[in-house]
Amino acid sequence: MKFIDEAKIEVVAGRGGNGAASFRREKFVPKGGPDGGDGGKGGSVWAVADENINTLVEYRFVKRYQAKNGEKGHGSDRYGRGADDIELKMPVGTLIRDVDTNQVVADLTHHGQRICLAKGGKGGLGNIHFKSSVNRAPRQSTPGEEGEARSLQLELKVLADVGLLGMPNAGKSTLISAVSAARPKVADYPFTTLHPNLGVVRSDDNHSFVMADIPGLIEGAADGAGLGHRFLKHLSRTGLLLHVVDIAPFDDAVKPAQEALALIEELRRYDDALFDKPRWLVLNKVDMLAEEEREIRVAQFLGDIGWNYPTPNDDFEFDITTPRVFEISALARQGTQELMQTIQMYLDTRQQLLAQQQSVGAAEVNEAVTQSFFQPE
Repeated sequence: MKFIDEAKIEVVAGRGGNGAASFRREKFVPKGGPDGGDGGKGGSVWAVADENINTLVEYRFVKRYQAKNGEKGHGSDRYGRGADDIELKMPVGTLIRDVDTNQVVADLTHHGQRICLAKGGKGGLGNIHFKSSVNRAPRQSTPGEEGEARSLQLELKVLADVGLLGMPNAGKSTLISAVSAARPKVADYPFTTLHPNLGVVRSDDNHSFVMADIPGLIEGAADGAGLGHRFLKHLSRTGLLLHVVDIAPFDDAVKPAQEALALIEELRRYDDALFDKPRWLVLNKVDMLAEEEREIRVAQFLGDIGWNYPTPNDDFEFDITTPRVFEISALARQGTQELMQTIQMYLDTRQQLLAQQQSVGAAEVNEAVTQSFFQPE
């Protein structure tokens, strides 16, 4: 199925039924009085988060969703029937905005969440509501209210714990296929990945997390170059970013440090909040280098990007605020298990801190865990 992460739709709620102006007419009951019932309510349009749906493809073909109107009131104190509501099932992670005001209408973050997108109109009042001691035969009734109508922009942001970030052919798809059951397309040409892929990583029998792979970024992505800029939004909900770098490119003209710094600059230009997320450095394809050459290249790369944090060879106590660097080979699955276990440790520690700091506020916790791992000077 084609991955669709954006759509534009129109939702129209039903109009309320008109109230009835009627009088009781029965044999031997002269001047029976008013008996006009109220109109029924119009149908509303609701959005429902469903974890079994992972794309907005349905909303690319059907653009308008309109609920039915309420039934008008009747005589003999009979109220009109209310119209049924419409439920639009959407993937968990869908952000819904009003096109006219750009206001966020709903953010579907968990399964079963239900948000009203357009409220149906109330039914009109029948003339039984207008009788009084001085007005015993009221002929007035009220019409039903119009239902709400909105143009909405749907934007899907996948929910993942960890996001993979990197240039094309850095090995992101190979990494996610090596540590999870995800099977993205892997080939030796740029932009093999054309849409986000999700994989569930099981670090042990009782723990797992979700990893997201998006198309590779290139310099100029913030201005629309390449494919990855369209999918950067999918990393906005992740708790940790892994910056995957090809440390052994075939072309000697390619400078991994320059590409890494350029990518981080694109991240900064795209969104400050995304730039401030915790990021770890993952140096991939180390199996293609001899041990001595590997040490030289890694040291040179870390020096070129201004790395001043602990490396895998340093002994230090695990700290959630300390960015880290890993040397792996996704293809040979070298170092991947250690990386996944450390990620699980990070996520568990972060969750504990968030639970402890709920009374203080999430802002202070996020400030404590969002240390950038390298800053271009």
